[in-house]
Amino acid sequence: MARGRLLRRVTEDEFDALYATAFPRLVGQLTALTGDHGEAQDVVQEAFVRAWCRRASVLADRAPEAWVRTVAVRLAVSRWRRARRWRELVCGHGAAERVLEPGLEHLVIVQALRQLPEAQRRAVVLHHLCDLTVEQVAQETGSPTGTVKARLSRGRAALAKLLTPGGTVSVG
Repeated sequence: MARGRLLRRVTEDEFDALYATAFPRLVGQLTALTGDHGEAQDVVQEAFVRAWCRRASVLADRAPEAWVRTVAVRLAVSRWRRARRWRELVCGHGAAERVLEPGLEHLVIVQALRQLPEAQRRAVVLHHLCDLTVEQVAQETGSPTGTVKARLSRGRAALAKLLTPGGTVSVG
Protein backbone atom coordinates (compact mmCIF):
# COMPACT_ATOMS: atom_id res chain seq x y z
CA MET A 1 0.00 0.00 0.00
CA ALA A 2 2.77 2.43 0.91
CA ARG A 3 4.42 1.68 -2.40
CA GLY A 4 1.20 2.62 -4.18
CA ARG A 5 1.16 5.95 -2.37
CA LEU A 6 4.70 6.67 -3.55
CA LEU A 7 3.79 5.97 -7.13
CA ARG A 8 0.51 7.88 -7.27
CA ARG A 9 0.39 10.98 -9.39
CA VAL A 10 0.47 14.14 -7.31
CA THR A 11 -1.49 17.03 -8.68
CA GLU A 12 -0.18 20.54 -8.93
CA ASP A 13 -3.03 21.64 -6.69
CA GLU A 14 -1.86 19.33 -3.89
CA PHE A 15 1.68 20.65 -4.14
CA ASP A 16 0.46 24.24 -4.40
CA ALA A 17 -1.56 23.74 -1.21
CA LEU A 18 1.54 22.57 0.64
CA TYR A 19 3.52 25.50 -0.74
CA ALA A 20 0.87 28.08 0.14
CA THR A 21 0.50 26.91 3.72
CA ALA A 22 4.08 26.00 4.51
CA PHE A 23 6.16 28.62 2.68
CA PRO A 24 5.42 31.61 4.95
CA ARG A 25 5.84 29.51 8.08
CA LEU A 26 9.13 28.00 6.88
CA VAL A 27 10.49 31.38 5.83
CA GLY A 28 9.73 32.67 9.34
CA GLN A 29 11.50 29.70 10.92
CA LEU A 30 14.53 29.97 8.63
CA THR A 31 14.70 33.74 9.14
CA ALA A 32 15.01 33.07 12.87
CA LEU A 33 17.72 30.51 12.14
CA THR A 34 19.74 32.50 9.60
CA GLY A 35 18.99 36.03 10.76
CA ASP A 36 18.47 37.02 7.12
CA HIS A 37 15.00 37.13 5.57
CA GLY A 38 16.29 37.07 1.98
CA GLU A 39 18.56 34.11 2.69
CA ALA A 40 15.64 32.32 4.35
CA GLN A 41 13.44 32.88 1.32
CA ASP A 42 16.20 31.57 -0.96
CA VAL A 43 16.81 28.33 0.95
CA VAL A 44 13.10 27.62 1.43
CA GLN A 45 12.47 28.24 -2.25
CA GLU A 46 15.34 25.88 -3.18
CA ALA A 47 13.95 23.27 -0.78
CA PHE A 48 10.55 23.50 -2.49
CA VAL A 49 12.20 23.10 -5.89
CA ARG A 50 13.79 19.90 -4.62
CA ALA A 51 10.47 18.83 -3.12
CA TRP A 52 8.76 19.37 -6.49
CA CYS A 53 11.22 16.97 -8.10
CA ARG A 54 10.25 14.35 -5.49
CA ARG A 55 6.66 15.49 -4.95
CA ALA A 56 5.08 12.04 -4.96
CA SER A 57 7.28 10.76 -2.15
CA VAL A 58 7.34 14.07 -0.25
CA LEU A 59 3.56 14.40 -0.23
CA ALA A 60 3.17 10.72 0.65
CA ASP A 61 5.38 11.38 3.68
CA ARG A 62 3.52 11.89 6.95
CA ALA A 63 5.19 15.28 7.44
CA PRO A 64 5.97 16.91 4.08
CA GLU A 65 6.56 20.29 5.69
CA ALA A 66 9.19 18.73 7.97
CA TRP A 67 10.91 17.27 4.90
CA VAL A 68 11.06 20.69 3.24
CA ARG A 69 12.25 22.32 6.50
CA THR A 70 15.05 19.75 6.87
CA VAL A 71 16.22 20.38 3.32
CA ALA A 72 16.07 24.17 3.83
CA VAL A 73 18.09 23.96 7.06
CA ARG A 74 20.71 21.79 5.38
CA LEU A 75 20.93 24.25 2.49
CA ALA A 76 21.37 27.15 4.94
CA VAL A 77 24.12 25.29 6.81
CA SER A 78 25.88 24.47 3.53
CA ARG A 79 25.78 28.15 2.56
CA TRP A 80 27.19 29.15 5.94
CA ARG A 81 30.04 26.68 5.54
CA ARG A 82 30.83 27.91 2.02
CA ALA A 83 30.69 31.54 3.15
CA ARG A 84 32.91 30.83 6.15
CA ARG A 85 35.43 28.95 4.00
CA TRP A 86 35.44 31.78 1.45
CA ARG A 87 35.98 34.33 4.21
CA GLU A 88 38.88 32.27 5.58
CA LEU A 89 40.44 32.07 2.14
CA VAL A 90 40.02 35.77 1.43
CA CYS A 91 40.70 37.20 4.88
CA GLY A 92 42.82 34.43 6.34
CA HIS A 93 46.48 34.43 7.08
CA GLY A 94 47.31 33.03 3.65
CA ALA A 95 46.53 36.34 1.97
CA ALA A 96 48.89 38.24 4.27
CA GLU A 97 51.70 35.82 3.52
CA ARG A 98 51.34 36.39 -0.23
CA VAL A 99 51.84 40.13 0.06
CA LEU A 100 54.97 39.95 2.20
CA GLU A 101 58.17 40.84 0.42
CA PRO A 102 60.28 37.83 -0.49
CA GLY A 103 63.20 37.04 1.76
CA LEU A 104 66.82 36.78 0.66
CA GLU A 105 66.61 32.98 0.36
CA HIS A 106 63.66 33.29 -2.00
CA LEU A 107 65.51 35.77 -4.20
CA VAL A 108 68.59 33.55 -4.32
CA ILE A 109 66.52 30.49 -5.30
CA VAL A 110 64.71 32.45 -8.02
CA GLN A 111 68.05 33.68 -9.35
CA ALA A 112 69.38 30.12 -9.38
CA LEU A 113 66.25 28.82 -11.11
CA ARG A 114 66.68 31.44 -13.83
CA GLN A 115 70.05 29.92 -14.69
CA LEU A 116 68.53 26.50 -15.40
CA PRO A 117 67.40 25.55 -18.90
CA GLU A 118 63.69 26.32 -19.32
CA ALA A 119 62.61 22.64 -19.43
CA GLN A 120 64.48 21.80 -16.21
CA ARG A 121 63.26 24.96 -14.49
CA ARG A 122 59.66 24.21 -15.41
CA ALA A 123 59.90 20.61 -14.18
CA VAL A 124 61.50 21.67 -10.88
CA VAL A 125 58.96 24.42 -10.25
CA LEU A 126 55.93 22.27 -11.12
CA HIS A 127 57.15 19.32 -9.04
CA HIS A 128 58.69 21.01 -6.00
CA LEU A 129 56.86 24.33 -5.75
CA CYS A 130 53.45 23.40 -7.18
CA ASP A 131 53.49 19.92 -5.57
CA LEU A 132 52.59 18.10 -8.77
CA THR A 133 53.52 14.44 -9.12
CA VAL A 134 55.96 13.37 -11.81
CA GLU A 135 53.02 12.03 -13.80
CA GLN A 136 51.15 15.33 -13.48
CA VAL A 137 54.24 17.27 -14.57
CA ALA A 138 54.54 14.96 -17.58
CA GLN A 139 50.92 15.58 -18.50
CA GLU A 140 51.26 19.34 -17.96
CA THR A 141 54.40 19.60 -20.11
CA GLY A 142 53.44 16.99 -22.69
CA SER A 143 56.65 15.06 -21.96
CA PRO A 144 57.21 11.39 -21.18
CA THR A 145 57.56 10.52 -17.48
CA GLY A 146 61.16 9.41 -17.96
CA THR A 147 62.04 12.77 -19.51
CA VAL A 148 60.49 14.59 -16.55
CA LYS A 149 62.50 12.44 -14.12
CA ALA A 150 65.70 13.21 -16.02
CA ARG A 151 64.93 16.95 -16.06
CA LEU A 152 64.23 16.90 -12.33
CA SER A 153 67.45 15.04 -11.60
CA ARG A 154 69.54 17.38 -13.75
CA GLY A 155 67.75 20.45 -12.43
CA ARG A 156 68.29 19.47 -8.79
CA ALA A 157 71.96 18.72 -9.44
CA ALA A 158 72.44 22.09 -11.15
CA LEU A 159 70.64 23.90 -8.33
CA ALA A 160 72.79 22.14 -5.73
CA LYS A 161 75.93 23.40 -7.48
CA LEU A 162 74.54 26.91 -7.85
CA LEU A 163 73.37 27.19 -4.25
CA THR A 164 76.41 25.76 -2.45
CA PRO A 165 79.21 28.00 -1.20
CA GLY A 166 81.46 28.75 -4.14
CA GLY A 167 78.58 28.32 -6.61
CA THR A 168 77.49 31.16 -8.86
CA VAL A 169 74.59 31.99 -6.55
CA SER A 170 74.92 31.94 -2.79
CA VAL A 171 73.13 33.30 0.25
CA GLY A 172 74.80 36.23 1.85
